[in-house]
Amino acid sequence: MQYDSFDDFDEVNSPRPDDNDFSNILHKAMSRRGFIKTTAAFGTTAFVMGTAARIPLAGAAESATGSSAGSVLGFQAVPATSADTITLPPGYKHQVVASWGDPIFSSGSPFDPVTRGTGASQELALGDNNDGMALFPLGEDHGVFVVNHEYVNRDLFHPDGVQTADDVRKSKAGHGVGVFEIKKTDGKWNIVMDGALNRRITADTPMELTGPVRGHDMVKTAADPEGVTALGTWNNCGNGETPWGTYLACEENFNGYFATTGDVDAFEQTPLQKRYGVGAKDWGYSWYQHDERFDLSKNPNEPNRFGYIVEIDPMDPNSVPKKRTALGRFKHENAAVVIADNGHVVVYLGDDERGEHLYRFVSKNKYVEGDKAANSDLLEEGTLYVAQFDEASDDLAGSGRWIALLQGTHGLTADKGFNDQGDVILNTRTAASAVGGTTMDRPEWVVANPNGTDVYVALTNNKNRGKKPNAGGIDTPVNGPNPRVGNLYGQVVRWNPVDGDHTGESFEWDIYALAGNPTIHDDLNAGSANITADNMFNSPDGLGFDENGRLWIQTDGNYSNEEQFAGMGNNQMLCGDPATGEIRRFLVGPISCEVTGVTWSPDRRTLFVGIQHPGEKGLPSHFPDGGDSVPRSSIVAVTREDGGIIGT
Repeated sequence: MQYDSFDDFDEVNSPRPDDNDFSNILHKAMSRRGFIKTTAAFGTTAFVMGTAARIPLAGAAESATGSSAGSVLGFQAVPATSADTITLPPGYKHQVVASWGDPIFSSGSPFDPVTRGTGASQELALGDNNDGMALFPLGEDHGVFVVNHEYVNRDLFHPDGVQTADDVRKSKAGHGVGVFEIKKTDGKWNIVMDGALNRRITADTPMELTGPVRGHDMVKTAADPEGVTALGTWNNCGNGETPWGTYLACEENFNGYFATTGDVDAFEQTPLQKRYGVGAKDWGYSWYQHDERFDLSKNPNEPNRFGYIVEIDPMDPNSVPKKRTALGRFKHENAAVVIADNGHVVVYLGDDERGEHLYRFVSKNKYVEGDKAANSDLLEEGTLYVAQFDEASDDLAGSGRWIALLQGTHGLTADKGFNDQGDVILNTRTAASAVGGTTMDRPEWVVANPNGTDVYVALTNNKNRGKKPNAGGIDTPVNGPNPRVGNLYGQVVRWNPVDGDHTGESFEWDIYALAGNPTIHDDLNAGSANITADNMFNSPDGLGFDENGRLWIQTDGNYSNEEQFAGMGNNQMLCGDPATGEIRRFLVGPISCEVTGVTWSPDRRTLFVGIQHPGEKGLPSHFPDGGDSVPRSSIVAVTREDGGIIGT
């Protein structure tokens, strides 16, 4: 999520809420001693026949910095730090695999720290701000790596500013997705230059629109009068992988790239534009000045062609990416894919904006194991649902349900502007609010436990919770899974479908980790019992499960190490045990970075992690090259010095 680190914390130094505010807000009085010391562990051992068994978090605090009996976390926790490097537990090391500007074709050019490249060179190289990522094996030590390039740090990317058409060409090539082969030789992973599967997907790459929005009047343009082919993808944040071997890129803040060359003061937002944040001014990229696709005065429908999940086949460099509109149109964070017991594909999705919603897609057709052709269009048809959470009990847990977003049901009718399913998808946010979806504190990554039926979502923060409506004008009062006014710290919420059925209507939920700072607070802002002075963090963002059921948590929050965030240091990556609630800090990133994106080698002996925007806002990072070098977003490989499996 771009611009999180400080733009989302302009109230950091505001007075902390009075303790009495929280007891008045919650529908029942709740002390830290009452909730935080008895929070349930909702993991793989916590559910039997769909019933949540409450497991006290006894011992979590004592084991936060070392091994404990029966723990699946087999590493020594690292302390918080503000150092400009990667900090890892004893016995671990890291290697930079690739960075912004590194070419993936021999016809490209090495990164130029003076000019930072041209449009032509950037089209042959890795983009900026790597985020979600996946490794598709081609062998034990060989694979095709796919990574999102979410956005570009304009001050670093354009040292002389955005002035020319080539600057815009370069910027568009700095976005999108990178696909490139990597191979391990002599213990190190390296790019396979000119690999047969190497390609760059940018803001200009043709893509097919599929699903309910395909051919809709609201996606037709002069360049595409049939409304079937969109150019490009950008601002892809997290990702997903399908069991049939495709990659899901997730379009998030697509709105910040459109503007008008007309009279800005006379520009009138439509309700649809307002709900999605499309306005007269862009975020400074200036694409609209050199590409009329982004000029709202000429192409008002162009933004409607973005905000989707994009399915990419990494094994076919000639394949056309497909925008799977049936999975909804909003600011997608990532996509967690599960095959339900009945064979249907379920995809869990979050809309990363304050006060927006959590979603689920269930495919119309069923998955056929081992048949890629039969599975290739499973994401084209299905039903989209929004989550509705009940209010919490004293221990911040409860139940919930999924409400279908289907035209003609739940008030989604023509007289309300929903003439067909295409209208529902184009206006997913409005539809979700209309049926009573629960407003959430910025749903970021969602992950499903591979060894159970529990699912987790990172709610990163929401300074406006309980204070004012969200950007769409929807009220955001304190509610069940979002229990704090002006939430600066975030939380990880989990749920389990009743009877383990991912396609069922109902689920039970609780809070796995309520982030906070127990060194300065003694109310809900201190966090849950598994948050201690030794492992505290803020703004959980990226999530990932390894095969052994360890939950990896990555942060993108305030790294000032002051005031409300004193003692937290730089952004970090932690590891949790779902069965016990134990959490340990595993990695700390360099200055002003976000730690985001996670995947593993087939043998689980290499952990790939993304380091995004080191040195943002002019802060003094020179990662990864040190000295006075230009800071560059990078993909890092973490290994054990003894060659063992990560985390054990």
